[in-house]
Order: sequence, then structure tokens, then C-alpha cells
Amino acid sequence: MLQVLACGAVVFPGLFFAFRKILPCVFKHWSDADVVLVSERLVSSIHAAMATTAGAVVVSSCCGNVINDRHWLATYFVIWYGVPYMTYDIFAMYLSHYYRFHIKGHEDYKQHSLRTINSFVRKEFLLVLHHIALLTILLPVTLVRRADGEKLGRACLYQQRVSLPLVQIERLIGHLSLQDSWLHKLNGGMVLFTFFMCRIALFPFMYWMYGRHYGIPLYSVPFHLPLSANLGNSCILAPQVYWFVLLCRKGYRLYQRSRSPASSPTADTAAVTDSSKDD
Repeated sequence: MLQVLACGAVVFPGLFFAFRKILPCVFKHWSDADVVLVSERLVSSIHAAMATTAGAVVVSSCCGNVINDRHWLATYFVIWYGVPYMTYDIFAMYLSHYYRFHIKGHEDYKQHSLRTINSFVRKEFLLVLHHIALLTILLPVTLVRRADGEKLGRACLYQQRVSLPLVQIERLIGHLSLQDSWLHKLNGGMVLFTFFMCRIALFPFMYWMYGRHYGIPLYSVPFHLPLSANLGNSCILAPQVYWFVLLCRKGYRLYQRSRSPASSPTADTAAVTDSSKDD
């Protein structure tokens, strides 16, 4: 019973509902779109912190033998908090999309309908596809696979979410019009560093750990792994590289604007808040 009450199917929608009730009391000038957007980002940050903690626990317990060591949290975190969160997040993203256009007075967004859902799917196709692929392919596969080192590999993938709270903080800074503060610059640098280390450099690290266990050089590891493992890692790594390039380009644009005397706070805010969602 306690497991059911604590699982993500209750926790994440409950947190989202609580934030939607609390935030309007604190920020009375915020619109419904603001409240839903910030609520979604706060819940996303909480899940990221949970995933990072779970990954750290598993990595620390499995670092002795990366092939055979196991930890129950590597599997049960996916069941209790991975699948429920991804399902909830699709709904939360839809609400954020709906209210963003609803407050602008769009004719099609006077109420929820199949048209608004279709518009959301078309505008956020890559994100929706990403979530659906995780729910229907990646997460089930990780639960049934028993390949060498898969527990440690799954835990390392949890560490990918280290950068997400910082990304959400960056967006909140822009939302609060604090993009000219030192906090924004510091947080932006931390976003780039943690994103690179935990979403890109993580893959060479996993291959290095595998190679160290078997006493083979790093460049030989891909040839010792199944083709499915290399393809799976490539499919996960490719969008991370793409998003990292987008972050670097956005950071460079903001740096250029900060050096320009004609820089506009409104433009800077738009540049921050319109960045692609990190998952």
C-alpha cells in the first residue's frame, strides 16, 4: 500500500496540482499560462533530482563489478517513477501548450478539443515522440534486458537529468525578467558544463568502465558490445548532441546581446523561455 501511495502516479500529478494552487497566491499577477508552465517545470526539476539521486545510489553500489553487480532501485525507479512521470509529463506539456494559446485569445483554444490536441502534437511532435518512444520502447526494453552491465548503464542514464533543474532555473530566471543578473550567467555556465558531462561525456565513461573491467582499450569496446547496445546508445546520444549545440548557440547569442548597447531585455527573455524543452 505504501508503495502505491508513494508511486509517481500519485506524486507527480499531486505536486502539479499543489503548485497550481500555491503559485497564484504568491505571484498574483501571473496568468494561468504562467502558473501551469512554472508548475510543470518545478515538477520536472523534482523528478530530475529524484532520478539523479537514484542513479548516484546505484552507481556507487555497482562500481565494484560493473558487469554483475545489481541494485533493486535500478529497476523499481523505472516502474514507480519513470513510467508514471513520462505519462504525466505529456499531459502537463499539453496543458502548458493549451493555456499559452488560450490567454492569447486564439479561436481554436476557447476550450479543450481534438483540434487543440492535434495542434499540440504537431507543434511539439519531437517531444511527444520522445516521450512515447521512452514509454513504449526504451523503458520496457530496459526492464526485460539482462545484458552485462545493464544495471550500471541504466543508473548512468539516470544521471543525464542532472542538468535539468539548472535548465529549468534558467527558464524561470527569464520568466522573472532576471536575465541580466549574475545568477543567469552563472547558471548558464553550469547548464553547459553539466549537460556536456552528464549527457555526452557520460557515454565514453560507460564504455571506459566496460573496457576497464575486461582489460580492453576504449576504442575496442564498441566491437565487443552487441550491435543493439551500440545502436541504442547512438539513438540516445544523437539528440543530446543536437540539444547541446542548441544550448551553445543560444548562450552565444545571449553573450552577444549582453555586449551590445542596444540589447533588449524583452528579447533576451524570449530567447531564454523559447528554448527547447530538456528531458
